[in-house]
Amino acid sequence: QVQLVESGGGLVQAGDSLRLSCAASGRIVSINTMGWYRQAPGKERELVAQISRSGSTYADSVKGRFTISRDIAKNTVNLQMSSLEPEDTAVYYCNAEIISYVQSRRYWGQGTQVTVSS
Repeated sequence: QVQLVESGGGLVQAGDSLRLSCAASGRIVSINTMGWYRQAPGKERELVAQISRSGSTYADSVKGRFTISRDIAKNTVNLQMSSLEPEDTAVYYCNAEIISYVQSRRYWGQGTQVTVSS
């Protein structure tokens, strides 16, 4: 069984930095794309950043402030968030396209809350 476990959320003030981490575990053969999504109250879930072997992409709202990185050997993905704004408040979800011994599909983490106070 494959699972994603996130860590690193919390309550910070505007302008602060925070680092989210996500680790994939289980019967993994390989991982293609890994990324972070977020969902604020009353809003749809949106892509924040995504990374693959060919590069990374970011939502316009976080470009220049967030950096996604990945350790392929450890099956982890991190999101370094700087200059946080109250608008960044949301539940952040890790997402990964994982090829296991059984199937290939996208998996979601349980989510971690990020709250930015003004």
